[in-house]
Amino acid sequence: MRSAFCKSLQVASRRTIFQTPVTSAFLTTAGSTRNIQTPRADPLSKEYKYWNREESKHGEYAYLLDMSPWSVKREARIVSLSDPNDSANDALHKGKLPYSSQLLGVGKTVDELKDLADKEPNVLFVSPSCPRACLVLPQVLEAFPTIEWVHVRSAGLDFLSPEELQSSSSIPFTNAKGAFSSSLAEYTMMSCSYFAKNLPRLMRQKQAQNWEKYDVEELRGKTLGVVGYGDIGRATAKLANAYGMRVVALRRHPEISVNDPLCDKVLGTGKASLNELMAESDYVVCSAPSTVSTRGMVNADAFAAAKEGMVFINLGRGPVVDEKALVKALKSGQLKGAALDVFAEEPLPKGHDLWGLDNVLISPHNMDQVRFKWMMCNVR
Repeated sequence: MRSAFCKSLQVASRRTIFQTPVTSAFLTTAGSTRNIQTPRADPLSKEYKYWNREESKHGEYAYLLDMSPWSVKREARIVSLSDPNDSANDALHKGKLPYSSQLLGVGKTVDELKDLADKEPNVLFVSPSCPRACLVLPQVLEAFPTIEWVHVRSAGLDFLSPEELQSSSSIPFTNAKGAFSSSLAEYTMMSCSYFAKNLPRLMRQKQAQNWEKYDVEELRGKTLGVVGYGDIGRATAKLANAYGMRVVALRRHPEISVNDPLCDKVLGTGKASLNELMAESDYVVCSAPSTVSTRGMVNADAFAAAKEGMVFINLGRGPVVDEKALVKALKSGQLKGAALDVFAEEPLPKGHDLWGLDNVLISPHNMDQVRFKWMMCNVR
């Protein structure tokens, strides 16, 4: 399940749901109120508070509510702005919610939700499955002035309007930062191994019942470049370290990670830094968000600078990559291959060049779609 909302909801039910401070245009997940202090934690966590699957506690607030329901400060009356048929929201739409929390209704438009105004909803859940959410969200906030907390199911907020987030700065916005990092880090290492061990050849040989030995590559000693060194990037670096890989990270504020034990080198943003990372990396994972400054960032120049035989992995956002330039680099042999979970247009259109390339691993933007058993337990 893709939502970290129920975890945030347990925190909200424990105290007032509106205590989270607003930082710039949006908040990171309100699922934890403690800073992560472990040596391997992102130093930036000193400046914000978020819940992380690997390092934060699970179930503590559900236990508190079970043992002392009187600790609830305010009831959570939730409206879900999403597609009712989106199974990724089943824990909220169909599950048993924490004490003092209730789902008032689900809809994709203001008209579908307008009859709920008398119930004075105070929490709005926003899912990427809501068509044109960037247009509907401001309408819903205007229709329901009682809304005091907006939670976005995804970690990325590119499907919403930055202007709307800024204009609604009096309302706390939270997202699912920290919920998907483990799964996406595992996908990255699987993708590296897919090409290092030449899994496509193994599958062809199995199909042909052909017993033919061949040489494989080790990941140990190879360099992994991380474009967008946030929570997902750090989780990936942690696994890469276990494999014995060297890690080169690129982020907007490189000074934050100067002493990060997971990184061998940290670069700032910019064309020169990206080209440097591409030139010395055997594998590159892109986990950068889609913003005005990152769209099309990994372009023809970046692929031209890439180390010959490099493998490119994209699990951040499709528009960050120039797909035409990527296809050209794959066809020319500049890149050994690519593993792609996100695309500029989704679903990936039939007939797209990427479908026909044997050196491309394609997944339908589902490598973070994990059904968290612990979360279902927490909801119960």
